[in-house]
Amino acid sequence: MDLDLSPEQQEFQKVVRGFVDDAIRPYAERWDEDHELPMDAVAQMAELGLFGLPFPEEYGGSGADFLTLCLAIEEIARVDSSLAITLEAAVGLGAMPVYRFGGDQQRKEWLPPLASGRALAAFGLTEPGGGSDAEATRTTGRLVDGSWVINGSKAFITNSGTPITSFVTVTAVTGEREGRREISAIIVPNGTPGFTIGKDYRKMGWRHSDTHELAFSDCRVPEENLLGNRGEGFRNFLSILDDGRIAIAALAVGLAQGCIDESIRYAHERSAFGHQIGSFQALRFKIADMATKTELARQAYYRAAWLKEKGRTYKKEAAMAKLFASENAVDVARDAVQIHGGYGFIEEFPVCRHFRDSKILEIGEGTSEVMRILIARELGLPPG
Repeated sequence: MDLDLSPEQQEFQKVVRGFVDDAIRPYAERWDEDHELPMDAVAQMAELGLFGLPFPEEYGGSGADFLTLCLAIEEIARVDSSLAITLEAAVGLGAMPVYRFGGDQQRKEWLPPLASGRALAAFGLTEPGGGSDAEATRTTGRLVDGSWVINGSKAFITNSGTPITSFVTVTAVTGEREGRREISAIIVPNGTPGFTIGKDYRKMGWRHSDTHELAFSDCRVPEENLLGNRGEGFRNFLSILDDGRIAIAALAVGLAQGCIDESIRYAHERSAFGHQIGSFQALRFKIADMATKTELARQAYYRAAWLKEKGRTYKKEAAMAKLFASENAVDVARDAVQIHGGYGFIEEFPVCRHFRDSKILEIGEGTSEVMRILIARELGLPPG
């Protein structure tokens, strides 16, 4: 395994970092206060080609590898986790299922607008009564006269209600096989009668990402909107989540790095007892520990992404990267607030926002508890 980023990846990383510093950093605090996804910033991300990174050129993408996408997510998350999760969800959860499981016609119809960033899509798995028990899907899809009739609801769905959202792919129970419920994935375009988008949640963190509850009442879509084979929707989405966990690890690393950067800056600027606080051993050791664990988290997601690109098994490594990186991000954000003292509790300081944003990383795309279950299973331990 080559531990160095390629020259192309290093140059790309510099370009994204410059974009973040110029176009995102000056406005992140205001966007957070407004609780609304800044569509101008999304358009600028699209102009940079971020939404098409992992897709082939025939669909309007750039054919980059998965690690390159993760590098973009990490760079944005140093400053703004809401926009980082917007990119992660748009590419990994919205567009990737169509690319991986869609037919030729579905790819030609849906992927180019998503890869260009002219449209966004969402991934409707979680339900109000389900949470981590995603297999307990209650939303149903009945095939009636050549149409899927969908009834049910979804919760916490990112990018589902933006002005440019084109569709949501939902999991639904479509029948029964050998005594088990058959769960399929169905594309539901926004604006379809019977499909209602609820109010945006008022969240503790990720305040200016777009997140809604969705309701379906006799919502009818054509039979050909089935994504992938009937009955394979849940299994396919689980494989999508393996990739998502690597991307969330990258986001967590970016958030932690942002906290470290702010803490180092503050340690130079703030004086106490006649000395810069960065000269105090307790604070120096704390920041050293923060940086060490964050670099370990970075290498964990790099390796998981490398395994994926090599076509090797990576489920365990993805879960490990997500678990370690997300819990480290919470720890680092908390320590960064402590380093800033009273100022860390003030919204004008970025570490306050990072602290609020960090907690969801231990929950979204698989809780820490679920990650430990997956890791134990992959280690061959007896089932609980």
